[in-house]
Amino acid sequence: MERILRSGDLELAGHLSRPRTAPGTAVPGLVIAHGFPHLRQGGRLSAKSFPELADRIATEMGWMVLVFNFRGAGDSEGDFSLEGWRQDLLAAAAHLRGVEDVHGVWVAGFGTGGSLAISATTTDPEIRGVAAIAAPADFDDWSHHPRRLLQHARDTGIIGASSFPPNFEEWARSIRAVSALAAVRTMAPRSLLLIHGSDDDVVPVFDARVLADAHGSADLRVIEGGGHQLRHDPRAVAMLLGWLDRQRAAASARAS
Repeated sequence: MERILRSGDLELAGHLSRPRTAPGTAVPGLVIAHGFPHLRQGGRLSAKSFPELADRIATEMGWMVLVFNFRGAGDSEGDFSLEGWRQDLLAAAAHLRGVEDVHGVWVAGFGTGGSLAISATTTDPEIRGVAAIAAPADFDDWSHHPRRLLQHARDTGIIGASSFPPNFEEWARSIRAVSALAAVRTMAPRSLLLIHGSDDDVVPVFDARVLADAHGSADLRVIEGGGHQLRHDPRAVAMLLGWLDRQRAAASARAS
């Protein structure tokens, strides 16, 4: 992916998939947000397979789709902070809204990306809906052990600068400030799809149920036997595509 958008002073890498429509045809836009890497030096592989999904959604469903790497991941500049990643997602949504022919932006986030997508709705009222796949309800585990998270971020490569963060306490406070559960209470009536694996050993399915209850009208789908990595589970992808189809139909009905 090439650096195609800015978040503050940073350049972020991304991939834009365009539908096969005539110029001037209004199309919905989707931002895809990847999750937190778990493998050593896995940050460079973040979102590696998502351009393929973006191309499929653009080609088969007629959406304009933006996949991007959060700061510190892939070919994006910068170093990881949770608030920084939230700002990156907001920047990606704003960037996609500025693309010609895009009318309305939705977000699909995986893992941490799903939680940040929900959190971003409190700041960006123009995000029309969110699909959160295997998303944690909060980051309390991280906030209770910030130094462990910092070391893990270094191990995965999403923090590369030895001098980062310049202020550890401020960096740690930003973890406590981001909560999907707090944000989802004010998200309704905007649409929320929650997809979770029943056997997720990273984020318990309980988190999805809590988020659904707090939203009030979320579409909760639990995949029996599904784990945490649902990007390659055809059942999860089918659920996401079905939700996108319904979102487009509902948006067209409102516009007519």
